[in-house]
Amino acid sequence: MDALRTISLVLAVILVGGMSGVMGFYANTLMPGLARTDDRTFVGAFQAIDTRIINPLFLGTFFGGLFFTILSAILHSADEWSPVLPWLIVAAVVYLAVVVLTVTINVPLNDAIKAAGSPDEIDVAQVRSDFNEASWVRSNLARAVLTLGAFVCLIVALIEHGRISG
Repeated sequence: MDALRTISLVLAVILVGGMSGVMGFYANTLMPGLARTDDRTFVGAFQAIDTRIINPLFLGTFFGGLFFTILSAILHSADEWSPVLPWLIVAAVVYLAVVVLTVTINVPLNDAIKAAGSPDEIDVAQVRSDFNEASWVRSNLARAVLTLGAFVCLIVALIEHGRISG
């Protein structure tokens, strides 16, 4: 049982940590860079990036972080009291908020910009305006902060796990 707890917790740390990097990259580099481009470049680049990011590695990392955090919490709840469990619960709730933000704000905006059509055939200024870039950026900044918070909670949980298992 302890090996399964350790494996699930380590996987949660790795996956959520990876997502923290992705969200931080979007917040600190990608979106500020795209913001400085003309409408055609913005729409075309965003469509290409969003089409490419929907792949098994990204989806497995994104949803796997939540899965392994919850699995780890369930496995640690078998103890009468575990100092690891509160950290895992907070990490799961915070990361769940990231998933909710993603599916309720970012994904619908992503889907709308992709559905607009090829930049060669659309009014790119209108599509960019309809995209609501500011809302996407705010939501992603929240996702970046929340994912980092979940990652920190998971690191503390791993430290506590090592302390009681060692």
